[in-house]
Amino acid sequence: MLSQTMASASASSSASAASLASRRSVKNASLMKKMSPRNMERNSKATDRRRGVVQTCAKKTEDGPRVCIAGVTGAVGQEFLRVLKQRDFPYSEMKMLASARSAGKKVEFDGETYTTEELTESSFDNMDIALFSAGGSISKKFGPIAVEKGCFVVDNSSAFRMTEGVPLVIPEVNPEAMSGMKVGSGKGGIIANPNCSTIIALMATTAIQRKVGIERMVVSTYQAASGAGAQAMAELEQQTKELVSEGEIKTKEIFPWGYAFNLFSHNAPMMDNGYNEEEMKMVNETKKIWNTDDITIAATCIRVPVMRAHAESINLTLKNELSEEDARQLISDFPGASLIDDRANNRFPMPSDASDQDDCFVGRIRRDISQKGNKGLELFVCGDQIRKGAAQNAVQVAELLL
Repeated sequence: MLSQTMASASASSSASAASLASRRSVKNASLMKKMSPRNMERNSKATDRRRGVVQTCAKKTEDGPRVCIAGVTGAVGQEFLRVLKQRDFPYSEMKMLASARSAGKKVEFDGETYTTEELTESSFDNMDIALFSAGGSISKKFGPIAVEKGCFVVDNSSAFRMTEGVPLVIPEVNPEAMSGMKVGSGKGGIIANPNCSTIIALMATTAIQRKVGIERMVVSTYQAASGAGAQAMAELEQQTKELVSEGEIKTKEIFPWGYAFNLFSHNAPMMDNGYNEEEMKMVNETKKIWNTDDITIAATCIRVPVMRAHAESINLTLKNELSEEDARQLISDFPGASLIDDRANNRFPMPSDASDQDDCFVGRIRRDISQKGNKGLELFVCGDQIRKGAAQNAVQVAELLL
């Protein structure tokens, strides 16, 4: 039923995709990154806040879509609100949803105070778009209900990513997967947000895949606390304070071992093949997004004591030769990717560059000397897990629905 619902939607998303691409044109091949116009605007707004300047935030309009956020009190839910405001997302009505435990909490958005409501089956009555970040079980229960009521669900969990007929979308990479899905069409549908590590990897490699093809990709990730949620971020901060002030870690509520000044294999469940679920997400999601089985992928995912931006080391075997210079140009021209690739000053992407930024930052672009010719390439990418790896990507998907 879900596949039939989505297949019946009728309109084209190409104009929205083109508009999205035109907004994301920042590039920088020198030492320090140049921020995108969106980032520059956001930093300007931050300065205005400090100076007490009144700002224009999200666009509340009579003809805008009716939007609800499921899981609004979580880290990604809160980031949804920030991104909606910063991107001037149009809306006519906004509804804040969470668990029964969080119902009644006050949420500030766009100059108004909202009371969080408990998520129920009736929450989606007369809603157009629902942004979900409430966990896979909640998405599986309430996502189809929202669709039946004509609502489009942009789901940040893994619940529907590999479901046949459900688009798995990075707007800069495969907006065509959403073709025909539009608010006002009379039909709802589900669009899945990819895993954060998959998004960041593909923001760095899609231009290369399009140009010369990628035969094999080996990824090692260095993943921030934000990927494990707000409580993990708080625990990392608390453990750091404990180690510095008392010399030992006393708080271990999220992970069974110390996180501060430590790193460990990703906490996702292990599978029979020796990989964990996070690693297999990268394998399977990449093939679906690129719409190909003609690539082999291996991943090793590590949790590191960084607050909110992931880093990834990527080794590629290409189908056709590509020089380092051409690779840099392809990445530089790709919307949503920026270069920090200065060998002379040993200056390359860091999580601190990507934190709270829209773009993914790519560097360490070099020929793989273990492979013959120009068919081997290595690179390093950093991206904000909460923004582009989650909330920002979801809001960009919602923009394609307009």
